[in-house]
Amino acid sequence: MQTVPATSANAVPAIGTRNPGIDLLRGLAIVLVVFNHLGLRIPLKKTALTDVLPAWLLSRLNYNGYEAVFVFFVISGFLISGNALRRWGSLEKIDLRAFYARRFARIVPCLLALVAVLSMLHLAGVRDYTILHANQSLPRAIFAALGLHLNWYEGQTGYLPGNWDVLWSLSIEEVFYLGFPLVCLLTRRRRVLVPWLALLALSMPWTHAALRGNEIWQEKAYLPGMSAIAIGVLGALLADAWRPPRRIVVMLGWFGATGLGAVLLDGGALWHWLRDGYMLVLTLSSLCLVLCCRWRTDGGAALSLPGFGWLRSWGRLSYEIYLTHMFAVFAVVRAYRAWGGDPAHGWLWYLPALGLCWLLGAVVERWLSTPCERWLRRCLWKPAGAARPTTAELPVA
Repeated sequence: MQTVPATSANAVPAIGTRNPGIDLLRGLAIVLVVFNHLGLRIPLKKTALTDVLPAWLLSRLNYNGYEAVFVFFVISGFLISGNALRRWGSLEKIDLRAFYARRFARIVPCLLALVAVLSMLHLAGVRDYTILHANQSLPRAIFAALGLHLNWYEGQTGYLPGNWDVLWSLSIEEVFYLGFPLVCLLTRRRRVLVPWLALLALSMPWTHAALRGNEIWQEKAYLPGMSAIAIGVLGALLADAWRPPRRIVVMLGWFGATGLGAVLLDGGALWHWLRDGYMLVLTLSSLCLVLCCRWRTDGGAALSLPGFGWLRSWGRLSYEIYLTHMFAVFAVVRAYRAWGGDPAHGWLWYLPALGLCWLLGAVVERWLSTPCERWLRRCLWKPAGAARPTTAELPVA
């Protein structure tokens, strides 16, 4: 990976380059999301895999989707803030027009296309896509999705159909990024900004616990998700200011892998001991892995994990896959049930589901998101001598 001189003391990757380790982590997160939505309909613990794998492991493979979204939040905060630091030198020098133009160009084309398709499917009465709750309506769902409060709307009215429901995380992320550059410009100094970010980050256990009584809103409220994004932003500031010795980087990697593995494989035990504090273990462990990947790349260490290129490709397509994967999930579940719905063979249907999810994401990226992003960036922001637009700033939905 090429590097360029940094504005800080460290050399950092050029804007637009990709970090294979971070792509790998993001790929793992999106696969866990897909496994979660498949597992709600075809549980692995009821398949013949229980003959060779313990039921608890199969259950954990199916029920880490929520945790995976918080991994996405951390990565998003880290990457978008890191790109801003490399582009403008410091967060207090963010160009508002350029920042918002980039976020708009990246987010809006796929979002508008998804809302349009879902609206047509609802109007056609297609099963799995029709809004049925008496206190919900198509116009209100559209307004919530485009108005970045679909999470709040679900908290007030109940779950929407699966393809609408995935937009809850996008509401949190984009509200954060609407306000984030303004806060950076108002605070003006890193020593003022960092304490506010740290306060938001460390508030996660309390803001999460305070929402008990409304399961949907507790899961999808703004503040816990924004806390995870803030952790990623703090990580980007740390990476910009410090290059630790190799042994510290290695220790961070092992700490992150251990913590993330503990949450994903035995989150129940951590919950028993830490209650809502286990969310901090999840997000801080994710940040340790992201920092390890960043600093290893800065030091010239190549990530060599033969056989995992497919997972990195999932990470590169994570936004497109996240928005569209429910189309593949619903199609495969329908086929599974039409074929007889034998639970013992349910695990076999995960293979075509994963393939369809990746293929649909690749098609959307190739023919919709990348062309639209480039065109919108040219239209919305035309600085003199600007480099060709890239798609490196992938959001975490």
